[in-house]
Order: sequence, then structure tokens, then C-alpha cells
Amino acid sequence: MTKLDDLPVEVLEQILLLLDPVDVAQFSQTCSRYFALLYSDPGDQRLWRELYLQQPFDDLRQCFTPLGRPLQRIDWKTHLQRIIRARTILTNVSACRPEERCTVLQTLVDLVSNIPPVRHTEVIDISMNHVWATAMLRGSTLLEHDEWELSAEERQLRARLHTYFGLTARDFQHEHRTASRAFVYAMRNYKYDNDFGPFMMDGSGRVNWVHIRAIHHVMSMHIVPTTEETENAEFNLFPMSMPWTQSIIPGDMELDQEQDWAGVTGRWQCSFCFVDHRELLIYNNFNSSDTEPLHTEIFDDPDFIEVFRSIYVDLRVMGTEEDPDHPGRPRINFGGSLDGHAIFVGYVKVTPDDQIRWHFTSGEQGNAIWSSEGVQIGNVRSKYGVLGSWTTVLHDRHDPVGPFWLWKVGEVAGDDLPV
Repeated sequence: MTKLDDLPVEVLEQILLLLDPVDVAQFSQTCSRYFALLYSDPGDQRLWRELYLQQPFDDLRQCFTPLGRPLQRIDWKTHLQRIIRARTILTNVSACRPEERCTVLQTLVDLVSNIPPVRHTEVIDISMNHVWATAMLRGSTLLEHDEWELSAEERQLRARLHTYFGLTARDFQHEHRTASRAFVYAMRNYKYDNDFGPFMMDGSGRVNWVHIRAIHHVMSMHIVPTTEETENAEFNLFPMSMPWTQSIIPGDMELDQEQDWAGVTGRWQCSFCFVDHRELLIYNNFNSSDTEPLHTEIFDDPDFIEVFRSIYVDLRVMGTEEDPDHPGRPRINFGGSLDGHAIFVGYVKVTPDDQIRWHFTSGEQGNAIWSSEGVQIGNVRSKYGVLGSWTTVLHDRHDPVGPFWLWKVGEVAGDDLPV
């Protein structure tokens, strides 16, 4: 009878490719020969590459970073090991050790943000990473697990993952919606330290994903109605959920040579929310202190009204400025109009943490009134669009604040847009 040890290496490798990666790892522990087969040569990634490609993930050789560049120096073994460990945690959150939480969350963020771009808009080309991650997250408690004492970095990573994913069942609960509104409408969260936007208060310009997540929640609840069907759905598919984070980069486009690398030119829908200014001031204690408790019960009042409105604007690129910190991704200066009247002036640039930041002012009759700061969610040119916050250009202590969502609804040739 032929023993396993008698099989040629080529046959043994083919058998391993039929196994789950966890079983492969256990197999390698049975004897030194099998361990050497998998781990003796760190530079030989062939077997690990084939094992990775047997899994329901995107081919890493076809994946792009959030800024639209191919992945470099792919370590197939490390990628697979981290994802499989994350899979274990997703199915059993209590198995996660405190010292590995950050790695697991970063692995999942990397998995959903390093994906192939859509090359043809008329063809549905869904990322396999997105399919897998969505299925795993909707069956896991990871995004809502409240027994962990998360570090600041872990909170940021989980909030980013939650924003990409979309709405969970708990997001439909009134108390959680109130918590998000309380954050978004707290005037103390808008200062010169964070440019009055969803950025860190340290002046670094890095994105505050906890803030973005709260904005996402507030805006989403106006898009997805609270019904028995949506509350009980395994996954609510809407334009602020996972599939919309995928880049749309036509096959003949080279982003490093493209002036409008962020896809600014076109028609956009700008949706925004606001509350009665008097109620806003009362909730914030007239913004007289950053430490006094806020009166969140105002959001529980049956008579509380949060207004949701939308306008359509046409944007066009006015010019670019080289960014030495991000070659190939220059700052894009743009203008916008509503019904032929110029009302938008702004720019798009890459942040120090490699996110895509949008800033614009808007107003009437050539006068800037409102100032908005936002972040492109997902990958460059994604259909998800931009989430952010607005206030006035004066930034006075009692000025109103609120959230907005800007997303592209149509491609329009730049020459056809009014100046």
C-alpha cells in the first residue's frame, strides 16, 4: 500500500490545494518534511499563492490600493494567514486576544479596500473580497461587540469598517441613532484643530473615522427607512454600503496621467441635514463649554425634526497643483454651479493618511456662506461618494453644523458645464 510519504511532492501539493488553509497548517505540524514543504523557503511563494487563489478572494495581482495603484510586493502567505485568522474571529469574536484585535481589524480593512477596480461601468463586476466580507460581517457580532475596551486605533479601524459595510441591525435602534446624532450635532466636535470637519483634533489632517461613522449613520437613516423588512434584513444594499466603495477606473485610463484623477467633473447630488438652530444651541448649552453634559433628550422628543434636503450641482476641474507628498495625485481645484449659477468653489487632495479629502464653500450671488469638509469613502472614484460636515465660513461659536453626503449621479463632459 502506498503511504503518504511515498507520494511525489507535486501530488502532495495538489492534495493540499484541496484543503482549507487551517487544515494545511495543521498538516504541516505532523512532521518535519511537511513543515519544510510549506515553510523552509520564505522566498518561495508559489504554493501559498496557489492556496490563496483557491479561496473566495480577489486575485491580489489584480487588486489596487484605495488611491488607485496596483499592489506591490505581494506576500501571499502573510495575506492568507491574516485573513484566515480574521475569519476565525468573525465566527467567534470571543476567541480574539486583546493583543491581536488591531491586526484583525486592519486585516479586514485592507481586505475590503485593496480590491480590483470596475473597468466597465455597464458590466457588474463585484469584488469577491466584498462578497466574502459582507457575508462574514453580517453573520458576526464584530461591528457591534461592546465587551471590548478598544484602544483609540481599534475604534478608528472598526468605525471605518462599519462605514464601509453599511447598516447593521442595531443601527435601526432608536438609542443608537440618538447617539450618532448627538455626536454629529455636538458643536464641540468642530474646531480649528480639525478644520471644522471629520478629522482628528490633533491638527494632523488625518481622518476621524468615528466621526465619519456617525455622519454615515445619520445620513443613511434618511435613505433606508426604518421598517420591519429593513430592520430584519441580513444586509441592506444601498448606495452607502460595501459594493459602492469599489473604484470605477475605465480600462484605458491611467490615473497617474489623469488631471481629474478623483473623478470630480460631472453631476453630483448633495444631500444634507440640519435641525432647528434654537434647538441646536439648547442641546449644546450654547457651546459655552466642552465638558458640560449635553442634553441628548432633545433627540428623543416626538416633536424633534431633522430636515433632509438634496440639491444637484455640476462640478468641473479648474486646475491642479502638484502635491510633492503624493506624486501623481495633485490637488484638484474645482468649481460648481446650480442652474447655471456658480455656487461651489473647492479642492480635492490626499490627506497625510492617504485618504481623499474634499473641501468646498458654497453660497449665493458670489458670496461664500457655507463651508464643507468631507472624505471620499472607499476607493478613488467610488460611487459611494463623500461624507462630511458643513458649517458657515465664519466659524463663529454659535454657527450651525450638520452632515452632508455628496455622490456622483452622472458623467458630464467638462466643456458642457457652465463656468
